[in-house]
Amino acid sequence: MAELTSLLMTADPLGGAFTHAVDLAAELASRGVSVTLATMGGRLSRSQERAALDVKRLTLVQSSFRLEWMDDAWGDVWRAGDWLLEIERRTCPDVVQLSGYAHGALPFKAPRIIVAHSCALSWWQAVTGTPPPPAYEAYRLAVQAGLASADAVVTPTGTMLRALVGHYGSPIRPRIIPGAVPPQAFRPSAKEASIATVGRLWDPAKNIAALGDVAAALPWPIYAAGSNLDVDGKPRRQRALHPLGELSRPEVASLLSRAAIFALPARYEAFGLSVLEAALAGCALVLGDIPELRETWSDAALYVPPDDRRALGRALLAMIDDPASRLDLARRSRARALARAPERTASAYLALYAEVRRSRGCGPEAMMRSPASARPVEWS
Repeated sequence: MAELTSLLMTADPLGGAFTHAVDLAAELASRGVSVTLATMGGRLSRSQERAALDVKRLTLVQSSFRLEWMDDAWGDVWRAGDWLLEIERRTCPDVVQLSGYAHGALPFKAPRIIVAHSCALSWWQAVTGTPPPPAYEAYRLAVQAGLASADAVVTPTGTMLRALVGHYGSPIRPRIIPGAVPPQAFRPSAKEASIATVGRLWDPAKNIAALGDVAAALPWPIYAAGSNLDVDGKPRRQRALHPLGELSRPEVASLLSRAAIFALPARYEAFGLSVLEAALAGCALVLGDIPELRETWSDAALYVPPDDRRALGRALLAMIDDPASRLDLARRSRARALARAPERTASAYLALYAEVRRSRGCGPEAMMRSPASARPVEWS
C-alpha cells in the first residue's frame, strides 16, 4: 500500500479541537504529510489563522457553517457536508479526519476517522446531572449514524470512550489517543503570587464562575483568559476575576508561565488542553474532581468537587500557604505532561491511518461493523 501523503481534517475555533488539529498537522508535516484543514462553527481569530498558516504543508479552508450541537444547525450541517465532499473531490486525501460526528455518515471515498473531543449528551449530563431532554434526539441520531459509519473513532480518554458507548453504542475500531502539546511552547518561568484559569468563561462545564465566587476571599488574584461571549454573542460577566479576554497562544503561555497555580473546577472537561498547557508551564493544578481529569492527572493534581465552593476555596488557600506542596505538585504535573509528546501522538494517528486504509483494501467483508469487535486500545 502506498504511504499516506495527504489528510483532510476538520476543526472548529471554539475549543481545543482547533489547537489539537494544528499541532497534529505540524507534526505530520514533519513526516511528509500534507493536511487540508476545513473549519466550521465561525471565523477563526487572527491568532488562530496565523497559527495555521505557519504550519508547512497545511492548507486552510474556512467556513461559518453552524455546528451540529448549535441551535437550528441542521440546514448548515448538511450544507457543510456538501462542502466537505467537494473539498475531498478536489484534494483526494488518503484519509478524512472529522472533529464532529454527523459528517461521519457522508459518502466519502477515503476512510473516515472521527476524533471525539466531547459530545452534547455527555456535556448535558455532566452539567445538569439529568438525562438529555427529547430536544436532543435529532442530535443523538445524527451522532449515532456518524459513529456507526466511521472506520475508526478516537477519544482522548477512556472516560470519553465510555460516554460514547453509553449514549450511542459501541463504535468500530475505537482508539484512545491522548492529546499532546509542543513542550517548547509552554515553559515555566519565575512564578508570581497569582492563579490562572483558561477556558470559555460562560460555559457551565468549565465552571469558572465558581472561581469568581471564592476569589474575593483569596490573597492572590485570579486571572481568567477566554471568551466571555456565549455562542449567541451575549456577554456573561464573571465577578471578582481579572478577565483578560481571548488571548493568543503565546499570550496564554506567558500567563501560565508566571502563574503559580492553575485552577479549573470543571464539571466536564473531555479534552483538557488548557490543563495540559498549564502543567507544561509548571503550574500546580487544582481541578474538578471528575473521572476524565483523574484519569489523565492521577496524583499530579489536587481535586475538588465542582459544586463545593468551600472545598474550592480551602484547596486554593492550601496551595497558597504551602509552597513546598505547591512546587511538588507542579513538578509531578509537568513530568506527566512531558510524557505526552507530540511525536508519540502523531505516531499513534499514523498507525491508525495505516490500519483503516488496509481495512479498505481487504474487501467489503473487512468493513462490517460488529459492536463485539470494538475493543479499545489504550495508548499511553
